Amino acid sequence: MQNQTVARRYATAILDLARERGAIEAVGRELRAAADAVRSDDDLRRFFTSPVIDRPAKSAAIAKALASFNEIARHAVLLLVRKRREALLEPIVSEYEALALAESGKANLEIRSARKLPAEELERIVTRLSRVYGKTFVVKTAIDPALLGGVRISLNDRRIDGSIAGRLDEFARELHRQKELSA
Repeated sequence: MQNQTVARRYATAILDLARERGAIEAVGRELRAAADAVRSDDDLRRFFTSPVIDRPAKSAAIAKALASFNEIARHAVLLLVRKRREALLEPIVSEYEALALAESGKANLEIRSARKLPAEELERIVTRLSRVYGKTFVVKTAIDPALLGGVRISLNDRRIDGSIAGRLDEFARELHRQKELSA
């Protein structure tokens, strides 16, 4: 929880700087690229997160690798190295993306279904949620056969479970509760 709070502070500061320079998207894209590179390569991840590597040498190598990056993104990553907070890169990027999305008036929406939803059905769900929540969404869809049928919707910290699997789970919990009450 504390790391998330610290990550949000860094992300907010980075977003403020990016907003001033009109580079919110570019900074976000480059921060995501840096985090993805660190996550995808074991040697790079060990180098980036290692506390025993000389800080100036690490900073020089990273500055060279990120030379083509936007100044804000490059200096944000270098600041993490200087402050020994390299492990916060991914949480900072996630927080930055969430803040940038919220600033644009949008929100992430994930719709999981047991089968691929027809386009008109997906559009109807998104339109209804847009009216209810007063937002536009960046929609991600996923197919999860374990749901058996229906949909499971995730909107930030809200979850709407309209799946058959969810209803069966709820029914099983109710039966268990009734069994405990009658015992």
